Amino acid sequence: MQPGASLEHTDEEARVGSHVEDAPLRYRYDDSASGGRRALWWAVAAALVVAGLAALYFYWPDRRETQRPAPAEPPRAATQPAPQAEPAIQHPIEAARPQTGPAAAPEPGPPLPALDASDQPVTDALASVLDRAAIDEYVVATGLVRRIVVTVDNLTRKKAPQRMWPVKPTPDRFLTSGAGDAVYISQDNARRYEPFLKVMESVDAGRLAALYARFYPLFQQAYRELGYPKGYFNDRLVEVIDHLLVTPEIDGPIRLAKPWIMYEFADPALEARSAGQKTLIRMGPANALRVKAKLREFRREIAGKAMKQ
Repeated sequence: MQPGASLEHTDEEARVGSHVEDAPLRYRYDDSASGGRRALWWAVAAALVVAGLAALYFYWPDRRETQRPAPAEPPRAATQPAPQAEPAIQHPIEAARPQTGPAAAPEPGPPLPALDASDQPVTDALASVLDRAAIDEYVVATGLVRRIVVTVDNLTRKKAPQRMWPVKPTPDRFLTSGAGDAVYISQDNARRYEPFLKVMESVDAGRLAALYARFYPLFQQAYRELGYPKGYFNDRLVEVIDHLLVTPEIDGPIRLAKPWIMYEFADPALEARSAGQKTLIRMGPANALRVKAKLREFRREIAGKAMKQ
């Protein structure tokens, strides 16, 4: 993914992790310096229903004869609810593991670090597929696994809080043209993304998928900690990639509105789209096609099955 200019509002739909704070695609059309970000914590409430048992007896008005109560039925065994089945895994991570034969086993590697101690090992491993200078320039290494998981989960939502991003924001301001009620995304804005896109295109999708599979237990742990105890992160990742791949390419100028401090899309249909899709739209159609091409490569490596049409 890629940082880009962004509309930033805190949104209750955005997931916020407990240990990290930022996210990959820059989401702020801000013509002022970046300020502090506010995050909302999610809570889950459960309701308990209690049923009481009452005793019934019969009394006839003729007091000369009292009817005996009917024999009580033997107690019935309590009906136990059927155990809830685990959600079916759609895209097992084994599909991302490199194979040298039909039943090749993955090569053994060093033991995985604990999630809280994974920043340095993951960053060092990332250097095998990405230039170390690019890592230093673009990647937020602190809490990297959790940042990736939180941001991936947020990209289909209305907001993806910047403080959860695993990459650093795109430098320079979001560029516009026009004035008054006729403000548009400048054609020059797309150039801001060029350095990041070149780094992205240099990454070998197969090697990146192998690295992801190697550290997958950490991603899975972070996803369950986020509030999905029965979720499967690779399924969510594929789902998010599919969501981004159907982002429309908008040809022609895109008009903006500025009801408050931040720019928004003037078209309500565009403004209603997800954080991830709006980022791709703001990047410009040519840049979005380059990102989608790399997403398709990576998806082929991790999904194990074709995208639904």
